[in-house]
Amino acid sequence: MKNKITPLTFALALGILSSGISSVAIAQQAMAEPQVQSALTQQGYTKVHDLKFRDGMWYAHAKSANGMGVDVRIDAKTGQVYPDKQVSQLSEHDVRASLETQGYTHVHDVDYKDGIWNAKAKNPAGNRVELKVDASSGKVIGTD
Repeated sequence: MKNKITPLTFALALGILSSGISSVAIAQQAMAEPQVQSALTQQGYTKVHDLKFRDGMWYAHAKSANGMGVDVRIDAKTGQVYPDKQVSQLSEHDVRASLETQGYTHVHDVDYKDGIWNAKAKNPAGNRVELKVDASSGKVIGTD
């Protein structure tokens, strides 16, 4: 029987995270490599390799269900996969507005690359951060 990542696992991970936690603490609370491998396999990806954790997200190379090579980013808290060929459902204006509603200020250098929006801003504590933003929801999925 395959290991499944349960919603409870995600809820616990999300409940533990709070603003101001260091990237080391985030890495310790993120999905482990075997969980990421399993999530990718369950979503139809094969030949997963070069799996690395950085900037609060997992990165990997894999084959998609149609056999094409693809670079993917994986939300370390939810297991959501973001293929590099993904089309954004949001405009730059939408992303800026979403970040502002999440408490970020001085949003700049907003660009879309490899299936993810990237932006620079100040977080609610006033610290400069580089953000990775979900192309469908506008939610922050990684910070540096």
